[in-house]
Amino acid sequence: MGKLTKNQKLALEKIEAGKSYSLKEAAELVKEITTTKFDASVDVDVRLGVDPRKANQMVRGVVSLPHGTGKQVRVLALCTPDQEAAAKEAGADYVGLDEYVEKIKGGWTDIDVIITMPAIMGKIGALGRVLGPRGLMPNPKSGTVTNDVAKAVKEVKQGKIDFKVDKFGIVHTSIGKVSFTADQIFENAAEFIATLQKLKPTASKGAYIKSVYLSSTMSAGIKVDPKSVEI
Repeated sequence: MGKLTKNQKLALEKIEAGKSYSLKEAAELVKEITTTKFDASVDVDVRLGVDPRKANQMVRGVVSLPHGTGKQVRVLALCTPDQEAAAKEAGADYVGLDEYVEKIKGGWTDIDVIITMPAIMGKIGALGRVLGPRGLMPNPKSGTVTNDVAKAVKEVKQGKIDFKVDKFGIVHTSIGKVSFTADQIFENAAEFIATLQKLKPTASKGAYIKSVYLSSTMSAGIKVDPKSVEI
């Protein structure tokens, strides 16, 4: 392991070993311990008391963060001509259909989210090999397959994100930037965790939220007291 810089040492000294912080305290502390020269992302990791190998314990959903993610999300709207103008007006970066299907077949994936319509999924299904591994495949459960393309584009641009528990029972996502105020970080994290709690599978027994950690890009993780995020 490389040597810690002076700033990294000072940051680590601010985290009390073995202590669990309230979500409010963690939101303030993550700003204090971040020393990157760029506007780092703020991430939250939540370990759930579920067995994701069982279909009835899979946790997946979407959440609209009150203050957005702080990221510029590049959106491709694959839609019929009658929806193109509305999709552009809603903020889609790319709008069209056949020409973009061909570009994707050729390996183009310079986008973050694809939004499309149920009637078009037949054409997009053939792109699964390219889009699937990159997490770009549209899905009705995440709201990216809809007849109201413009509304979906607007929601994504305003900070709507989708998430899914991984094979280890952990949900990881970015909920803002270090340049956000501590209150904005707290409110975004609280909204995300509240959404997770609403999605608790009935088959999940015992403690549902086992641990919560807040961190920024390249910073140490701050342990959050699960009781401070209960609703």
